[in-house]
Order: sequence, then structure tokens, then C-alpha cells
Amino acid sequence: MTPVRHIGVLTGGGDCPGMNAALRAIVKTALHRHGLRVTGFLDGFAGLTEDRSRPLGFDDVSGILEAGGTILGTSNRHDPFRVPVHGERATTYCDRSDSVLATLARHEIDALVVIGGDGSLGIADRLARRGVPVVGVPKTIDNDLAGTDVSLGFDSARAVATEAVDRLRSTAASHHRVMVVEVMGRNAGWIALEAGTAGGADVILIPEIPWSYEAVAQGIRDRTSRGRRFSIVVAAEGARCPGGGAVVRQVVEGSPEPLRLGGVGAVVAHALEVALPFETRYAILGHVQRGGPPTAADRMLAIRLGAAAVAVVADRAFGSMVALAGDRIAPVSIADAVAAPKLVDPRGERVLAARYVRTSFGDEMA
Repeated sequence: MTPVRHIGVLTGGGDCPGMNAALRAIVKTALHRHGLRVTGFLDGFAGLTEDRSRPLGFDDVSGILEAGGTILGTSNRHDPFRVPVHGERATTYCDRSDSVLATLARHEIDALVVIGGDGSLGIADRLARRGVPVVGVPKTIDNDLAGTDVSLGFDSARAVATEAVDRLRSTAASHHRVMVVEVMGRNAGWIALEAGTAGGADVILIPEIPWSYEAVAQGIRDRTSRGRRFSIVVAAEGARCPGGGAVVRQVVEGSPEPLRLGGVGAVVAHALEVALPFETRYAILGHVQRGGPPTAADRMLAIRLGAAAVAVVADRAFGSMVALAGDRIAPVSIADAVAAPKLVDPRGERVLAARYVRTSFGDEMA
């Protein structure tokens, strides 16, 4: 069996705190523990397709532990299996995965480590089926990757959202307002659920639980009857409006995620201002949840995942994603991890705990 001597690494999908910390752990572990060469490919899978890379040594990853984003750059729009070709009348798509294989062969890469979410690891799984020796590191603030208890970046995003709820509570209380806070969460409501619960939100709206304007308004009326003169609503961007789908702000043709979500906060705020005798405001946190330094928990997770990924490479256990299970880091199948998203269980313990402390989810359940 040919030993691994040279690994490639890339960061794909949306950026999040902890990506640089994971990259640092991979490079340092590969060099110090296993004596491997490391090459970083730039801008996600675009760097692999277009053969854009840089060698990575100790100096290249020095001082990046606390830095947000990724020094390699990233892209959530490049899929080597579906590269857009823009013609005069229409855009077609071509499979350029052969270019990826050629790039890996040209650099004599023995294994590829992909730091990414469901989209990037889905591409990694397809490359594995073409014979590429791949190991995945789970990264997504949405925390919706199956197979791992927590994904890299989630804790930092949750902390930012919780702090925002804390800050908005004081202004809501001062002005006796209803404040609607829109957080990220396309199909999974983990950030809204946990930041909302931790921040003491009165109403939480997530994609997994159907809700109605009347039930949201009634929850706030109930607070008013108990002498409360303000309320906080936390809504995931993918929370579906009654009678329709998620609020869509923009359709981007050719993007892996053509429906750009955003705007549910404004819609909910307007509806509540009509239904209630309260002034209502909304705040959209947006990409501020992706930026900035990682929390201590995310830094530790990044270091553990990065070190474990290199160990899995050295063991040639390809097709695996390193994952957190309880307090252990262990490899799981990439194919299994991306087969279906990890969504909030509407009857799960976290939701029930929030209900027990009188949090409304905009439905009829008390």
C-alpha cells in the first residue's frame, strides 16, 4: 500500500468562524506529527478545477487561530460537476470533474481534505466515487450536517445571535416595543432555536414548525396580560410564512442555492404591528453571524477535527468525515453525513424545554 506523502486541503461553501483554526490544525499536524507535505487549493473547488494553489507550511498558518474566514478563500457557487457555460442565448452546464482529477495528479496529491458543509461535502462524496481519496471536516453555522453532534462554526454563530438578542432586549424594553430578530437558518432552525432560547425570546419561528400570525400575536397578547410591555421574536430566515413558502428576496440563476432567503423579519414585524397595539421593529443579523473570531468551543473543535482528519488520512480511511459524537471525535461516512439534513425535531427535548419556560413557536401548542 502506497503511503500518503502529500495532502491537499480546501475550504468550501459559506465562510464561518473556525475554518482557519481547522486549517491550521491540519497543516501543523500533517507537518509535525506525520511529516507530510500540504498544498492548499484556493477558493474552494474552483481552485481544484482551475489549478490554483499554494504550499502551506508552519509560517503560513501562524497567527490564524483566532482569525475569522479562511486564508485560502472559499466559494459556494462552484461545483466541478456543474460548471456554467454562458452562451449568447442560454447558459448550459458541463462536468469538469476531469480537471479536478488532473490537478490532483499533476500535484501528486495522495489525499484531499475538504472543510465544508453539506454542499461541499456532497461534492467531496461524488469525487470519492470517482476514486479521489477524500476526508471531510464538517463546517456549517446551520448545524444541519448529519453524523456529527455539532458542526464547526455553529457555536460562534449562536453566540453572536444570542448577544444580539440580549442587546435588542434592552432597547425593546425601554421603548415598549416588539422586536423581531431575523437569524440565518435556511432549512434548519438550530440558530434560531438555541439563540432564541438562550436569549429568552418570547417567540421563536423555525422552518420545522408551522406557525401562524394569529398564534404569534396571541402569545404576545398573553405576555401583555401578565404586565409585560415588550416582546422578542426570533425568526430563522427560512421560517415559512403561513400559506406559502419561505420569503425569497432574490433568485440567482446558476447558483447552487438560487433562492436567496431574507425578509421574513420585516414581513413578520409588519404583520404584528397591524395586529397589536405595539410599535414593532426588526433587525436582520445576516452575515455578521459568519464573521469574526471563533469562540473557544469552536477553536477547540477545529483543532480536534483538524488533527483527527490528518490521522484518518494517515490510516487511509478515505470517504470519511471526522465528527463529534458525545465527547469523542470519530470518522463517519461522508455519504451518510450528506444523505439527509439534520433538522430540529419539533418534539425534541430542546423544543420541549423552550415550551416549558413559556416560549411560543407560533403554533397552537402551549
